[in-house]
Amino acid sequence: MEKPTVRRYRGDFVAWAGVCGFIGEGGDGASISPHSHYAIQLAIGAPSGLRVQLGRNGNWQSCAAALVPSRATHTIDVNGCNMSVVLFIEPETPTGRALAARLQGRPELLDAATVEIAAKNLDRAWRVEKSYDAVKAVCMQLVQEISRTEPREPSDPRVLAAVEYLRQRVGEAVTLSEVAKVANLSPGRFRHLFVEETGMPLKTYILWRRLLHVWTLLMRGETLSAAAHAAGFADSAHLSRTSRNMFGLAPSTLQMTGPLSAQARGLEHHLG
Repeated sequence: MEKPTVRRYRGDFVAWAGVCGFIGEGGDGASISPHSHYAIQLAIGAPSGLRVQLGRNGNWQSCAAALVPSRATHTIDVNGCNMSVVLFIEPETPTGRALAARLQGRPELLDAATVEIAAKNLDRAWRVEKSYDAVKAVCMQLVQEISRTEPREPSDPRVLAAVEYLRQRVGEAVTLSEVAKVANLSPGRFRHLFVEETGMPLKTYILWRRLLHVWTLLMRGETLSAAAHAAGFADSAHLSRTSRNMFGLAPSTLQMTGPLSAQARGLEHHLG
């Protein structure tokens, strides 16, 4: 019997406040080992082919999409998908809390009708338009519809100043008192306002942004070691441990070689 062709994963990274993920094709012929992680996960397989195993020894189930709560043991297989999208939602955000309340600790398989339109739009945005903004917009709308929440962006100028301060120092160690001073607030008042505006505690927000910075640099063609140091991790091993805890996978698992990454590297080359 002839073996099916194994397609190497080719994908890209996308992110916004409290959510990040990967869109791609192929799967290197193997599923990820059963695992759990901090982030809530939304996995989509298009037009079909997604398989999910819930629990360490559960039966494999075919579905169009799956929602997996924080710390639930699971694995997914995207090898049979023409395209796959895996999104990770920070549990402490309003979106994460809404999904946690919906799931009550139990994974949920979604029917094709729930994600069919989004999957088609994502395929066009990724393959044809090759637009990061278009992919992000479709993902944002889908998460909004499933969670029944509105996206939240900080608007208070004091928090915006703090966010910009953190953005410029993404690879540096910062303290609550230091960032509160930028916002001209006491640490206690700033802590409350920051959560109110961003939906995340400062410590969680800083770690999230550092991980997102790593994937952004990898899309631009940086080495894993260079990306780890630029985002403030001691080394690539420290980064891998942190990423596995948050997302269930190490950055080295998925090589960013999709059309959005190619554009990002081309832009960097053009500017540099």
